Amino acid sequence: MDNNDILIRLRYALDIKDQDMIEIFKLGGVDLTREELSKLLTRSDDFEDEDSEEHLKCTNSTLESFLNGFITFERGPQEPKPGQPNKPDRSIKNQSSVNNVMLKKVKIALKLTSEDIIDILGEAGVKITKGEVSALLRKEGHKNYKQFGDQYARNFLKGLTIKYRG
Repeated sequence: MDNNDILIRLRYALDIKDQDMIEIFKLGGVDLTREELSKLLTRSDDFEDEDSEEHLKCTNSTLESFLNGFITFERGPQEPKPGQPNKPDRSIKNQSSVNNVMLKKVKIALKLTSEDIIDILGEAGVKITKGEVSALLRKEGHKNYKQFGDQYARNFLKGLTIKYRG
């Protein structure tokens, strides 16, 4: 599952309008036009040539900017604490950490608890324990860290769709 797919599924699951998407990206530090947004919201497998003019690849940096903007959009801006850097470090270090970061940031934005995540995955037919959720939310490199695979991510986004769209 690529970053464009994650963006498309999140947008659908949470029923985010185009204007709100542009605002969320702006809050995350990325200025997009409506045309660029529509190119981002296309799947790469819809085009034979990946470098097509009709498709814009969503990079890890772009996806993380969207997720950071989504947190600000849902929860409001956070006042920086003294001595704290203004811009947060990038959490997405490589392609394998994308799903874990997406889970953490959606959890923060929507104020989800571990039980909520268990329920959301349960809606999609996945049984998971609180300990497994805790392992998914750990920092990469921690001894109990567990990778949130594509299948889990798809089911999480499917569960969000069921929960928020009915």
